[in-house]
Amino acid sequence: MSVPSTQDMFLFQQLDLFYDFGARHELPTHIEQNLAPHIELREYQAHAFSNTLEYLSNDKLSKNRQTHLLYHMATGSGKTVMMAGLILHYYSLGYRNFLFFVNQTNIIEKTKANFLDSASAKYLFAESIEIDGMRVPINEVGNFAAADPNAINLCFSTTQKLHLDFLDPKEDALTTDDFEDAPVVMISDESHHVNTRTKRATKAEDEEDRSWEYTVSSAFLGNRDNVLLEFTATVDLRDRNILQKYKDKIVFDYPLARFRESGFTKDFQNFQSVLDPWGRTLQALVLSEYRRALLADGGVFSKPVVLLKSQRIDDSKAFYNEFFQRLQRLTENEILEMATDGLMKEAISYFQAKDPSLRSLRSSIQQGFAEENAIIMNRSTDNSTEKQLAVNSLEDHSNPYRIIFTVDMLNEGWDVLNLYDIVRLYETRQGGKAGKPGAYTIKEAQLIGRGARYFPFMLENESIERDQEDRFVRKYDQDLDSPNRLLETLLYHSKQDSKYITELRLALRETGLLPDEVTEVTYELKPAFKQTDFYHEAMVFSNHREEVSREEVTQLDNRVKSAIYQLDVRHAPSRLVSLFETDSGETDAPKSPKAHTIRRKISEIPLNVALGSLASYDALRFEVLKHYFPHLNSAREFITSSDYLGDTEITFQSDTEDLTATDLRAGLDKVFLAVASYLAGIKVTYRGTHQFEAKRLNEVLRNKRLQIANPVEGGIGTSQISDPDSSRRVNLESAEWYVYNDNYGTSEEKSFVKYFSTVVDDLKQRYDEVYLVRNERLAPLAIYSFETGERFEPDFLLFLRKKGQPYKQQQLYVEPKGTHLLETDKWKEDFLLAIEQNAIPHTVYVDNTDYRIIGLPFYNQENRMTEFRDALKAATGVC
Repeated sequence: MSVPSTQDMFLFQQLDLFYDFGARHELPTHIEQNLAPHIELREYQAHAFSNTLEYLSNDKLSKNRQTHLLYHMATGSGKTVMMAGLILHYYSLGYRNFLFFVNQTNIIEKTKANFLDSASAKYLFAESIEIDGMRVPINEVGNFAAADPNAINLCFSTTQKLHLDFLDPKEDALTTDDFEDAPVVMISDESHHVNTRTKRATKAEDEEDRSWEYTVSSAFLGNRDNVLLEFTATVDLRDRNILQKYKDKIVFDYPLARFRESGFTKDFQNFQSVLDPWGRTLQALVLSEYRRALLADGGVFSKPVVLLKSQRIDDSKAFYNEFFQRLQRLTENEILEMATDGLMKEAISYFQAKDPSLRSLRSSIQQGFAEENAIIMNRSTDNSTEKQLAVNSLEDHSNPYRIIFTVDMLNEGWDVLNLYDIVRLYETRQGGKAGKPGAYTIKEAQLIGRGARYFPFMLENESIERDQEDRFVRKYDQDLDSPNRLLETLLYHSKQDSKYITELRLALRETGLLPDEVTEVTYELKPAFKQTDFYHEAMVFSNHREEVSREEVTQLDNRVKSAIYQLDVRHAPSRLVSLFETDSGETDAPKSPKAHTIRRKISEIPLNVALGSLASYDALRFEVLKHYFPHLNSAREFITSSDYLGDTEITFQSDTEDLTATDLRAGLDKVFLAVASYLAGIKVTYRGTHQFEAKRLNEVLRNKRLQIANPVEGGIGTSQISDPDSSRRVNLESAEWYVYNDNYGTSEEKSFVKYFSTVVDDLKQRYDEVYLVRNERLAPLAIYSFETGERFEPDFLLFLRKKGQPYKQQQLYVEPKGTHLLETDKWKEDFLLAIEQNAIPHTVYVDNTDYRIIGLPFYNQENRMTEFRDALKAATGVC
């Protein structure tokens, strides 16, 4: 298959090739050290920065005369963090003047707070900015005529104001001279609004020249060193002119669909009812209080926000008055009438358990949503600086607002994390054409997209079990019946109308907030199994993790040791030409030399090369390493010991069979940068206990309902019972040894179950009871690595009770693993293999039973069957 040429690829696709094979740029210190301390870059943001640095530094890439880039990033993915980092980077390149412009005035004020107000919770920069040893102030300016040559000079404008200033120059306003005398970095937010001229390419030239886009283009072209950086969550590449304009400019692509799949958004559910607008609103108020109570139970402060959306301003004003009249007259019986079934019954039952009279709930609703806690955002006259700052700081403890009345003012440019309920107060429907959603439905989908931003939280009773990074992602996708699922779900309350819901879903799919296909599956325990003595009497064992001081840390974290480190060190100049330059059609072009894949453990690299490279990192000086790893004896041990980097492997792509010292140092640089970044982020250290505590099996196993986006035939989300491929298909309904009704796991997991079905009869010859349990992320079944406390949930547990010794029980962990994950997840296999010698079964039950806990090597049908069979035989005594 031929490699696509530049003409066939978007810019981000070319840059992603570099990133995917290991040509990743670490975040420069002038960015990393000068962003606010609360900002922890996510992987995709680091990827976006890396793509930018690759583009700016790679002379082999085809580039435009001036730097003009677009960042296509989902709402809520942190575009302003990217802007702040790019401002710092372009300052380091010599730029001093920065223009931020956007279509709507309301976005300006909240952005000013992000960039200028160091007291704001969302301030983006460090308290003191220092670049190249010099302290750098940030100045807000009206134009660049008297810009401070040592400062970051920030000018804020709207596209409309910039256009008017150019047409009618005024004192202290921006003019064309500002963009000609000194280079300017122009940052365009919500930039899809600027493309009026591109979409009207067939209009008369004089009309085009009066457009906003022409103004922006004129400013950009005023100086050949000007830079234009555009940011949008919506780039309409279906428009031929937009596609042609941006194909070579999109430096990073992270649409809402990918953002949602990564777990960084709330889930979305439509809450339909036959109730009138007040009834739908009251449901939202009750559920908002329910969320607040659930979070409080977990030690988390939150103020869930409700938004009431009207179609017209007069309707919004009228309902505003009606709302507070009915709120004052609210009764306990009115609330109780809502407890019909489902979610409302669950919520009201929660409050009844604490207060059967429901007086406390009625009172908390009346107080929490009182008029002093309401804000109106209906029209431009409501769009004051004070109100803009208020609606963009709703998460703050000091912010009183709990309910918002609006029409269309908040569809764009609004940052809110704790919006959980949107109530559609009207019942009209604007149908689209040719299977497309109507314009107003698209606006509603945009508003839902604002509310889909995730509210980070970690419940106290789960904090020891979860990694800190889990605060920022959905945690209950795999447990739809958990009450806590509501804490990461946005509800859109609307009248029951199947045609409208169909249209809304279509609009949400177009925005990426809903996947193309979602399947809901249930792992249900078989009734026959629940009647067995084994279900009621057997024990299941798991350990827990505990916090330790650095004095007890004896090795580097597995995620760093076992990460994939790849580097392309081929030197032939034709390589980049063949990958990225347009195919000229010449037949005499030199052939690319053979590529050699060479793997080296760091312990195999000459010690003088490894130590020499390590010495160039201040963050990895021995005294620093000793601080993090008190038992470390020398830098040499850090390089050679398997407890640290000795077994860490680097994969080189080389055009020769021999690696030079320069090649090796480049590979080491990737590893050392990753280690330095990891050490800088260390906050809490854990270890897994050796004591495995017993729980009754019937107290742990339960039915589990989960939602799976975009299921794969023969893989995740599809039934093993009805798998079209007979090599995977097993009739699990009639298999008494399998405790659940079906298996909806990956193809590798299905392969294991199929293999197990062929050996189960042999096991039954030796054991009275044989039961295979799928662990679908049941928290009590999680185990934690002995050395570093990393959480691990093996996919299957095999329970055996032996003939002649009725109280003897074995618990075996089985983890099927795809070939592409064998190396990355090697630490999990090492942990499994250490369990038999290190796990100490402990039970408070007096039953004189002997227990044995064993971990097996990975099951992998393609490469590891011999090892797995041998281990299973050794553990069970059965071939």
